[in-house]
Amino acid sequence: MAIPAIEPYPMPTELPENIAPWRVDPRRAALLVHDMQNYFLSPFTDPSALLENVAALKDRFTACGAPVFYTAQPGGMSTEDRGLLMDFWGPGMTADPAHRAIVPPLEPSPDDVVLTKWRPSAFCRTDLLRLLREQGRDQLVICGVYAHVGILMTAHESFSHDIQTFVVADAIADFTPDFHRLALDYAAARCAVTIPTAGVLDALEATC
Repeated sequence: MAIPAIEPYPMPTELPENIAPWRVDPRRAALLVHDMQNYFLSPFTDPSALLENVAALKDRFTACGAPVFYTAQPGGMSTEDRGLLMDFWGPGMTADPAHRAIVPPLEPSPDDVVLTKWRPSAFCRTDLLRLLREQGRDQLVICGVYAHVGILMTAHESFSHDIQTFVVADAIADFTPDFHRLALDYAAARCAVTIPTAGVLDALEATC
């Protein structure tokens, strides 16, 4: 399925009421930059707000010495690797580097970890959980695309592993504002804390 052009929409400013009382702690948290590849960003006619907020999160996590993880789909999947994704999304991206590359200015730094991603959840068939455990991280801050698909699936699986999960409301994006809001409402009610970029940056600045 080809991804249609995504027209700009305002980032949410009024967030759902969170149930969990969690607070971001840079001594416990890792950042996940989810699927910010050219292929997934190309439908956005103006992704500037998303890029600005994700870049600010990455820079602050790096400055605090907190780990930054990326997911990146490999492109050119075989029929076996693509599996049932084919029935919903078709063959997906190609292996062309122009599809696979992380968009500028969000290229990973040498110390960042890039995980090859095979399914909507970033935990499926990756080392993300093992790496979080090894680094003593029990919080995960998620940004990127798409909110109601991979972001939400990753957030729920993170919660299922007893990892306090934060979805950064204005550092994610989706096909439509309705899908964006659906993801935030579900996350806040069932598996995560929704928080603005400024809230994460303030928490990191105060404690690192």
